[in-house]
Order: sequence, then structure tokens, then C-alpha cells
Amino acid sequence: MRELRVVDAMELAVAYAAAGYAVEHEGRGHPVRVGQPATPLEAARPAARYAFITAWNPASDPRPDDANEAADARLVARLDALGIERSPARAQSSDGRWREPGWLLYDAGQDTLLALAREFGQAGVLGWARGEPVQLYMLMGRPGRPAPDMPEAVIRWVEEPATA
Repeated sequence: MRELRVVDAMELAVAYAAAGYAVEHEGRGHPVRVGQPATPLEAARPAARYAFITAWNPASDPRPDDANEAADARLVARLDALGIERSPARAQSSDGRWREPGWLLYDAGQDTLLALAREFGQAGVLGWARGEPVQLYMLMGRPGRPAPDMPEAVIRWVEEPATA
């Protein structure tokens, strides 16, 4: 059922940016959209910084649920070890065919977020400061063409470090 065909990094970024994200906090769901402020969530749960991450389906490569659940358990253990507060969250493709549970992190720095994303093989994560629009961080080099119908400021391209 989970099928995501990605032609290139830009197509993947556009899919991530178009997805819907939701955070569960105190029994209420709070929508989060890339490129828009998350004012209701921020009012319900104040923090200086926010971030969405999942350990499911590294590099958008579908994995069996048991492998995804094991990866999520490892992510939760890392978050606990780092003392990062979190709430359950989820992502869903714009057509509803792709869903992944994840976590909304409170006050995790950008360096920590990107390190966790790399550790868990994620191609993209969300991060933003209170009062600012939600940003998509893509952990790959910027493609040679702009995102269609999307302001460039919405996507932050993070080059992978060179490997020896």
C-alpha cells in the first residue's frame, strides 16, 4: 500500500512540503504545514524551537512495520538520552496514501535535529523557531532547478558531509 516513486530530490522535497503534519498535545490535534506558522500549536505548547522527525522508512524507502517500530524505539531511546521533550505526531501525503508516525520535539537545536535525521536515515525533517513559518530541511544537495509553485525560503537544502 505504501508506494512513493521519487524521480529526484526536488520531487521528494515537494512531496514532503505538500504533506500534512499533525501533533497530538493534551488530547488535541494541531495541524502543522510547511511554509506556515504553527500558531495554535505554539500557543498550546510554548517552546523556543520545534521540530518534526520520524524514524520510519529511511530515505522514503518503505520498510516493514516491525523494522519501522524498532527504528522508532531506537529514536525514542535517543531522545530520552538527550532529554528532549516530545509529543506524538504524524505525517501524511497530500493524497493520504503515505502515513508515518513521528515526534514533535521541543527546544531541540538545529544541529541536534540534523544529527538525529542523519542517524536515522531521514531525507527530510521539519524545524522552526517560535513565531516563524515551518521550514523543511532536506538532507541532500540542492537540485539544479527551483521548486515548482513554492517559495525557495520554505526548503532549506542541507548538503551531506563528504565521506572518505
